[in-house]
Amino acid sequence: MNIGAPETLAAGRVKFFGRHRGEVNSSAFSPDGQTLLTASEDGCVYGWETQSGQLLWRLDGHTGPVKFCRFSPDGRLFASTSCDCTIRLWDVAGAKCLQVLKGHQRSVETVSFSPDSRQLASGGWDKHVIIWEAQATGSWDSTIRIWDLRALTPAVFHQELEGHSGNISCLCYSASGLLASGSWDKTIHIWKPMTSSPLVQLKGHVTWVKSIAFSPDEQHLASGGYSHSVKVWDCNTGKCLKTLKGILDVAHACAFTRDGRLLVSGAAD
Repeated sequence: MNIGAPETLAAGRVKFFGRHRGEVNSSAFSPDGQTLLTASEDGCVYGWETQSGQLLWRLDGHTGPVKFCRFSPDGRLFASTSCDCTIRLWDVAGAKCLQVLKGHQRSVETVSFSPDSRQLASGGWDKHVIIWEAQATGSWDSTIRIWDLRALTPAVFHQELEGHSGNISCLCYSASGLLASGSWDKTIHIWKPMTSSPLVQLKGHVTWVKSIAFSPDEQHLASGGYSHSVKVWDCNTGKCLKTLKGILDVAHACAFTRDGRLLVSGAAD
């Protein structure tokens, strides 16, 4: 997706955050870049001052390894997911847990906040999509659940979204609020929250989908899988426009730049 040759970059270790007591499963910067979150196998969420590397907090409460963490776009909240089948919603200012979101039957692997920070989508190992009014989650039970962040409690059940036949491995909101879900069933679904069926299904991966990202104009979606390649899709037709190869290992992450002209992928090469 790069139309020009990249500039030479200098790389090196800038900071070292080394006080975890288990493997680090996920990390996320705050919107202002001042704070770094890390989720650890030791069951804790860590907060760090980005510039100094100082440990600001170590938050426990989960009863299993913490799998994923993410800030809300407005920077006021962050969420963590765990093998204990829960999502915890935290207040940034007070570094305290506001709510434990329950409903998944198996490990919760990923979350994504809506652009307005009023919805949260979570996914994991329980294999179908459930929409709760004004909030979402995805899990290993193949479900996606929606939660009301304004009330900080699960809302009344609204409807169940069925489509995936495998664990939900990644979720991503677009700028306008569309929701994409990637699964172990090798497909990606694009949903308009509060509808009962996907707007479009993207089929073509030969292994499970690891990461997804919308382009800023929402016309394209990039996805990385365990096939050592990244695919670029037309969000309207579901057609695969390009398969980018050259990755030596699994594409664990992919992201568009803000202008949509560049696509970046990260792998354990």
